[in-house]
Amino acid sequence: MELKSGFLTGSVVAGFLMLAVPGVSHSQTTNQVQQEAILKELQALREEREAFLRQMEAFDQRIDQLESQLRSTQQVQQPADAEVAAMDGAEAIEPPVDEDRPESETWGRYEPGKGLVLARTPMGEVDFSAFTYARYLNQHGLEDTYTDSFGRESAIDIRDDVQFQKLTMNFKGWLFDPDFRYLFYTWTSNTSQGDPAQVVVAGNLGYQFNDAFNLYAGIGALPSTRSTNYTFPNWLKNDHRTIADEYFRGSYTSGIWANGTLAEGLKYRTMLGNNLSQLGVNASQLDDQFNTFSTALWWMPTTGEYGPGEGLGDYEWHEDLATLVGIHYTHSREDAQGQPGTEGFENSQIRLSDGTRIFSEDPFGVGSNIRKATYDMIAINGGFKYQGWSLEGEAYYRTVDDFLATGPLPIDEISDYGYQLQGSVMLIPTELQAYLGYSKIYGDNGEPWDVSLGMNWYPFKRKEMHLNVQGLYLEDSPVGYSSVPFAVGGNGWVFTTDLIVSF
Repeated sequence: MELKSGFLTGSVVAGFLMLAVPGVSHSQTTNQVQQEAILKELQALREEREAFLRQMEAFDQRIDQLESQLRSTQQVQQPADAEVAAMDGAEAIEPPVDEDRPESETWGRYEPGKGLVLARTPMGEVDFSAFTYARYLNQHGLEDTYTDSFGRESAIDIRDDVQFQKLTMNFKGWLFDPDFRYLFYTWTSNTSQGDPAQVVVAGNLGYQFNDAFNLYAGIGALPSTRSTNYTFPNWLKNDHRTIADEYFRGSYTSGIWANGTLAEGLKYRTMLGNNLSQLGVNASQLDDQFNTFSTALWWMPTTGEYGPGEGLGDYEWHEDLATLVGIHYTHSREDAQGQPGTEGFENSQIRLSDGTRIFSEDPFGVGSNIRKATYDMIAINGGFKYQGWSLEGEAYYRTVDDFLATGPLPIDEISDYGYQLQGSVMLIPTELQAYLGYSKIYGDNGEPWDVSLGMNWYPFKRKEMHLNVQGLYLEDSPVGYSSVPFAVGGNGWVFTTDLIVSF
């Protein structure tokens, strides 16, 4: 019986185990299916997260583009002219600071028109911006010598070199009151090392009373032409003008100025300065007259704006026709600015149309030097932008008279006029731009002209960094110095390639 009972018990147990084994196998199969499902869901979620992150990155890029376009329509100005200073950014009318925004949104980021926001607090703001470029210059297409209208022959220093051409570093913002603005900058032109004013450390201070009146004091550009009216660096060419603009324009000096908006689309800028150009001129060399005056009035009738800084070229791609007309007037009583008892002729702003500086020694070849002269110049400009196309024109008329000289002169007055035209098209929106420029001067000592053809490539589809390639043909250029591609007396072709960073 015991044997039989044991056998029965073992049979029952064996049978139970036989029934249990399929259940265990089924449970294991169910777990594998669940694990595979979970792994698939995890993979799908990871892929969805990566797609979402890519979409967020695209959103951020689009937001940056729209913010940049919005600032363009609000006329937030870009960093200023690196030839002397970056005053534009300091004068841009910026929105008030919203202290309720998260800290990450108020500082430590890049904002077009300001640069990098280093600090933004209830007591002030510090923004950093810069302008610089590397240039390859080839002047082998120029003739080696030049003869002026008086028969004097000069050698032309032909260049073929690569230069880290210029560097401007700007610190700007407001202090204690958002309407109290400051700009401190350091500027240098590496090709001008050894020349006067090779390194400039300066700036300006100002207060924005309202939209119609803002007042500044410091180093400023006389608003004598379109290019000196705070349009830089929004030009078609990189860091140089047509020869007509360069010939007629005023320059940069210390003084006081006011600007503002008089009505929708109607703006002005007016400046009182020490002279036409204070570069390389110290205070003891200035005369005792505060009699340099320059003013500009411009109107944008169709859209009320004309892009960043009212610059040249329709990079922003205006869907509606944008137009601009403006008038500039400049007057200055100029002095030869020699040190007492010396003949240090440093003011080269006023020239004859053959390139002769009127304050150089014996400019007319009659044994007389000019010590004082009165400069008056008027410029009228206009242009339009539409769907990537632009056309800009400017006409100039200048007189120089009321001479004080060391002896008799063959003339009583210098009277000349000229014009420039510049057109462009965006071949690929936000990426590739082509332009053509021409200018001519009509003077008693020659009728020089120039033509330029160039392209701007924006590899990041942003204006802050681009590559410029240009061919420039000169006919008896009356202007030129080391930081521009043209030379005084230049005849022939000049080629440049520039890599520009401007933020």
